[in-house]
Amino acid sequence: MKLGILSDTHKKAGRARKVIDTLVENGAEFLIHAGDIGKEETLAYMEATGLPYVAVLGNNDRKLAPLTTRYRLFTEPHYFEIGDLRVKLMHHPWFLSPDADLIVFGHTHKFSLECRTDGRLFLNPGEACARNKPISEAVLLEVRKDAWDVTHFQRRIKETMWHTDKKICQRVSKHV
Repeated sequence: MKLGILSDTHKKAGRARKVIDTLVENGAEFLIHAGDIGKEETLAYMEATGLPYVAVLGNNDRKLAPLTTRYRLFTEPHYFEIGDLRVKLMHHPWFLSPDADLIVFGHTHKFSLECRTDGRLFLNPGEACARNKPISEAVLLEVRKDAWDVTHFQRRIKETMWHTDKKICQRVSKHV
């Protein structure tokens, strides 16, 4: 399973579309947005891909709160499962306890990856909006039985080519 993970799109719907398109073109089968979405247009675009998706509200998404019944949009932390994978999704890095297989967060606008010795993965995909630096970012995460295959996508604003960095982390299928 390949998960397309993004965060902090803010009001940059055009950059959000480019990130989503890149994730889909590279095989994403499920989209995850870690908050600070900014515009309903981004949620609608995620839905229009036809892929399953989930998103959480960030601290700048107050006006999107009424849309939780229209989209797969939740408050944080939001727990869900994809097959046998337990995921915890949040915007703020306030709930970083190891109580899921995959813990995804945003808010800091910085890519972060922690491969835990117990096989859990803590991941912040960085900022899609390119607010704090002139780079739009996202992650394609391939979930394998024994490994997390993480591809960090980065694109300089006004450039068309995406650059990628890869890392593979050990994964444990189930935690006791």
